[in-house]
Amino acid sequence: MKQERFLESLANLLLPLGLIFGLVLLLNLNVEGGTSGESTANPLESWLKVIAGYLAAGAEIAASVVIGLGVIRGIGDYLRQLLSRSRHHVDATEEIRLKLGRVLTLGLEFTVASDILRTAVAPTRQEILNLGAIVMLRTLLNYFLEREIRQGEQQRLTEKNAIAREE
Repeated sequence: MKQERFLESLANLLLPLGLIFGLVLLLNLNVEGGTSGESTANPLESWLKVIAGYLAAGAEIAASVVIGLGVIRGIGDYLRQLLSRSRHHVDATEEIRLKLGRVLTLGLEFTVASDILRTAVAPTRQEILNLGAIVMLRTLLNYFLEREIRQGEQQRLTEKNAIAREE
């Protein structure tokens, strides 16, 4: 049991550090050479780029809508809780925070999908490196959000169990 906790804490430390190190490496790489202009010889490739661009814009709009509606819902829930003079204010605030974290995680997934779509058709090396850096950064954000959500949910469960035992 002790060794499992040690391995878990080691993984929780090494994974973010590895992602940060990889991100720094990708951002420092600068690929030069190749074509600087937009010269596509294949007309189908041009159409695919246009279609992928529209799909990427749709994914970005979806991310904005998801995050925007989540924020509005969170503000509404918080105001409702603030005005209701309930004794479970701290627990409700934590629940609102966890819901917002889940919404942000979903929004990040949509933005990653958008970035992948933008570089889906005939990407250059530099575009691939930029995509790798962006995906690493968003994965790092997603990792920390998921970790915080998981810890918050575990804490809420232990508090609920403790309250149930007292009653």
